[in-house]
Amino acid sequence: MKKIVFVLFVAIILPTLSFAQLKVGYVDSDTIMDKLPDAQDARQKLDAQIKEWQDELNKLENNWKQKYDDYQKRKLIMTDQTRAETEAELVKLEKDVADYREKKFGTNGELFQKQDELMHPVQNKVFNAIQEIAQEEDLDFVFDRSGDVMLLYAKDQYDLTQKVLDKLKVE
Repeated sequence: MKKIVFVLFVAIILPTLSFAQLKVGYVDSDTIMDKLPDAQDARQKLDAQIKEWQDELNKLENNWKQKYDDYQKRKLIMTDQTRAETEAELVKLEKDVADYREKKFGTNGELFQKQDELMHPVQNKVFNAIQEIAQEEDLDFVFDRSGDVMLLYAKDQYDLTQKVLDKLKVE
């Protein structure tokens, strides 16, 4: 009797537990971003802004260095009051350089905000294209092989990168 129940269980349950095949695809977001004109424009704007801020930072640092070198040469002949004033000015200039660096390049600085402002619309556009293709092809998962997820092997037939570029109308 136990054998009959077991056989019936196996005969009825196993076919219903047949594993549905997962459909998986992957993209290379670095390639997409490298070929997407919107992303290239955003990077160029960001690079131009970085250069402008870096040039201003270099001016501030050079000004501090020049005044510090001048102070080092003349500190022995300065009066105590002049020396104290010059040292206070150097400390203020050094603080100004650090503040500017933090304001522009710090963790919540203008660079981070500008990058988010310029790249967020591009990333949304790419994500929407990936999502549309995934739905069209009835995919269960789409991985990004250029991200933190390690993709050790994948057949080229599952690479959606070109389809995303085509959907975004990029050659």
